[in-house]
Amino acid sequence: MLLSALLGLIQNACESVLILVEQLPREELMRSRLTRAEVQRQLATLAASVAQIESEQRATMPELDWSGWALMRVQLAGPPGETLDEALWFASQSLVPATLLWLRVYRQSQPDLFRMSLA
Repeated sequence: MLLSALLGLIQNACESVLILVEQLPREELMRSRLTRAEVQRQLATLAASVAQIESEQRATMPELDWSGWALMRVQLAGPPGETLDEALWFASQSLVPATLLWLRVYRQSQPDLFRMSLA
């Protein structure tokens, strides 16, 4: 898949998670069946998209937490419980905002990464 398309998916999923958890206390996120399920779905989309980015492409964006997303992918595949709860909360409060911030920086400094082209 084109890098620009993957980065677009990642950015959209990040924005969706931030909207879903905006001003939402941890306990409320964990209790809310629908919001929690959607946050988990968006995080799974993010983790799967990040996993498709090749190492040479990752090297052009070193500040992104590639290993954090790899670990998140493992955590999301695990069983329900405290480990998954912690992963959801950490991702929504730390990993997602940092990823979105760096994507915005890269969009400014490396716009070619975000351009769709078949060449």
